[in-house]
Amino acid sequence: MSINVGDKAPDFTLSTITKDGPALVTLSEVAAGSRTVLLFFPMAFTGVCTTEFCTVSEGLGDYKALGAKIYGISGDNPFAQANWAEKEGIKIRLLSDYEHEVAKAYGCAYDSFLPAKNLPMGGVPKRSAFVIDGNGVVQYAQINESPADLPDFDAIKAALAKI
Repeated sequence: MSINVGDKAPDFTLSTITKDGPALVTLSEVAAGSRTVLLFFPMAFTGVCTTEFCTVSEGLGDYKALGAKIYGISGDNPFAQANWAEKEGIKIRLLSDYEHEVAKAYGCAYDSFLPAKNLPMGGVPKRSAFVIDGNGVVQYAQINESPADLPDFDAIKAALAKI
């Protein structure tokens, strides 16, 4: 089941790596009273994912001006995510959904990721974007079937501006 506009965003607690080491991030705590963007992505160290997160990192000021916090979520372990972020200059907090439970809760997990390329991994997140208001309600939802398709960044910013 996919999460739609108007639905309550499923809460979660995921791991991340900070300058002080591993930490937990709980959506209901960081999103309370603020605008939040969740960007699900298939895998770190891949071309389209790197393009997406470098683009968002370069335009981070636009999102901050709209009062938004942005989090990237993938099934990669948090140490791999931190290595990728450092290598590519990614400035968005990355969260590890290692068990793929959050991607499934948001309805954006592949049953089988790229089986034609012999990568039949289930649970990998589809490239997706969710905008959540300060009350935890989804105000924008986009789930892309193709891992090559980037989120509609203009639509994300428009949704943030309306909150």
